Amino acid sequence: VRQHREIHVVMGNEACDLDSAVSALALAFFLAKTSPAPSAAVVPVLNIPRSDFPLRTETTFLLRRQGIADESLIFRDEIDLAELHRSGLLSLTLVDHHVLPCADAALEEAVVEVIDHRPLERDQAPGCPVTAAPVGSCATLVTERITQGPPGVLDGLTAALLHGTILLDCVNLSPAAGKVTPRDVACVALLEERFPHLPARDDIFQALQAAKFDVSGLTTEQLLRKDLKLLSSEEQLLAISAVYSDLGTFLGRPGLLQDLETFCRARGYSGLVAMAISFSDDNQPSRQLAVYSPQESLRSTVCQALEEATNPPLHLQPLASPSPCLVAYSQGNTLASRKKVLPILRVAL
Repeated sequence: VRQHREIHVVMGNEACDLDSAVSALALAFFLAKTSPAPSAAVVPVLNIPRSDFPLRTETTFLLRRQGIADESLIFRDEIDLAELHRSGLLSLTLVDHHVLPCADAALEEAVVEVIDHRPLERDQAPGCPVTAAPVGSCATLVTERITQGPPGVLDGLTAALLHGTILLDCVNLSPAAGKVTPRDVACVALLEERFPHLPARDDIFQALQAAKFDVSGLTTEQLLRKDLKLLSSEEQLLAISAVYSDLGTFLGRPGLLQDLETFCRARGYSGLVAMAISFSDDNQPSRQLAVYSPQESLRSTVCQALEEATNPPLHLQPLASPSPCLVAYSQGNTLASRKKVLPILRVAL
């Protein structure tokens, strides 16, 4: 701000999973190499406080494996985007999301580009190109953007980040997981063709999967914050956490109900939906859901919406629960990821 230098921030979503982090880093690198405005600094921002970074176990694993030190990363609590915007110095590119949370609504005016793999929920503004396609990984769209640009920009380190991210997001390109598309497959093949020394698919996928599901050292609060999204209405704030374990293991944690109450009360959440996912030895997904809220009306509203959902149907079956405040289900439709359940919950709120 003091130097009146323009800042072009590339930022992923608030969950800051591997896809968001790598998409921001890779696209910022590409823009820094190709931007026609050399006076602007291109800055990838990981959209979490630095203190939360250790919870993103698969992200810390891959970045450290590629020799990227934590000290070289910039986190959301280390850059004042609002002040940059007030000073007229901010341009903002959104990756792996396209709707800013209410707290960042003022930054909407600074958005100059969007790249996302979710159904669009925003109006397209003139002068703000939007790339949105239902691929398995936002890193696929970033890979396409980079490889369609000037030759020679993509390097081996960036390729390794993108390659590992797409494989993890698309469950090693397994059709049974319901995430992979032909574009994801094509990008992985293209990266492997250009960089023959990339690790074998099975090896990097298994290493990243193991890192992602290694929650043994996390408290319940950390586990819920590891991959957290929020939905809000005028009266309610609902947390949706991806839980990387079997739901039975999660519900069996000592002191769970007290932890859930403390977690929600401390943050002003009216309730929580925990979406548990685990994988068999042959990478077949298993999904379960838990809806927690001390408010019976909210709990009933959310449960009814999930039970009656048709787009997509979740095929829920009730499971035993340790408390009336918590409703648990097995989810027969294992292809319905959080990305597909969020719109159901948004309508319910």
